[in-house]
Amino acid sequence: MSRPRFLADHDLNEHIVSGVWRRAPALEWVRVRDIGMSERVDAEVLAYAADHGFLVVSHDINTMPSAAYTRMRAGQKMSGLLMVKQSDPVGPVIASLVLIWSASEAEEWENYVCFLPLSSPFAIDKLPQLNFREVL
Repeated sequence: MSRPRFLADHDLNEHIVSGVWRRAPALEWVRVRDIGMSERVDAEVLAYAADHGFLVVSHDINTMPSAAYTRMRAGQKMSGLLMVKQSDPVGPVIASLVLIWSASEAEEWENYVCFLPLSSPFAIDKLPQLNFREVL
C-alpha cells in the first residue's frame, strides 16, 4: 500500500496545487504541463496516471469523467479521478486533498471518480472506505 500521488490536469487552479504544497510539503504533485502532456486528450492523461500510479485532479467535469468511465468499462486500470468544480472555493478542496493523502492509500481510489471537496453531496456516497491512520 502507498500514499496517493497526484497528477494536476492542465486546467487545475494553481492556487490548489500551491495551497496543498504549503500544508503538506511531502505530498507528491506532478502537473501535466511539467511532463509535456498539457495538450494531450483526457484518455492519454488517464493512461499516464494509471501507468505511473497518480490520482488525477481536474476541473474538466464535462469530459474527464466520461473518459474515466470509458477506461473502466474497457477493463483498463484507472488510478482515480478527483473532480473539482471551478466555482468551488479552494480552501475546502485543499483540505480534502491533504486528507486523502494523509488518511488513505492510493489503491483505495482505483476506479473511483469523486467530486471534491469531500463535504460535497456529490462526494459523500462515492467515497471508498478511508483507512484513517496517524500522520507522523
